Amino acid sequence: MNLNSQRPWITPLVIGAFLLTAVTGVLMFFHLDSGLNKTVHEWLSWLLVAGVVVHVLLNLPAFKRYFKQNTGRAVMGLFVVILALSFIRVEGEGNKEPGFAPPIRALASAPLPVLAQVAGTTTDDMRSRLLTAGLTVTDDQQTVAELAGPELRAQVSTLIKVLESQ
Repeated sequence: MNLNSQRPWITPLVIGAFLLTAVTGVLMFFHLDSGLNKTVHEWLSWLLVAGVVVHVLLNLPAFKRYFKQNTGRAVMGLFVVILALSFIRVEGEGNKEPGFAPPIRALASAPLPVLAQVAGTTTDDMRSRLLTAGLTVTDDQQTVAELAGPELRAQVSTLIKVLESQ
């Protein structure tokens, strides 16, 4: 395959993939992502990687020149150092959750009768609310965490649905 024949579409691919990756990344950074933002960011940023590889191959002589310039080596070296440092595990940073996570996890771990009591309703009504939320209760000792799964986002979503004033 002649790489030069790829020029008309490779730069637009890189531009589009960069835009997609940048916007979804910024949304995720500020916890404003929704829908498929995270999935799109993780999977379609491979298009950016592929596009950049082809772009570099198309412009290899110019790319090589950056390794001969002090400024180019310094900038690229700085990012190599930052990348290396990003693999260092900081004590206590591994499982950092938002401040609201512990009370949500506690509420999601409460058995159905306790959750009903918190909501000021009956266990039967809470079972009905969970069914309306798409979850089937087979035992009154089940919890939202068991029914919705371990993800905090799913637990929050379920608790919002069942604790809303009816």
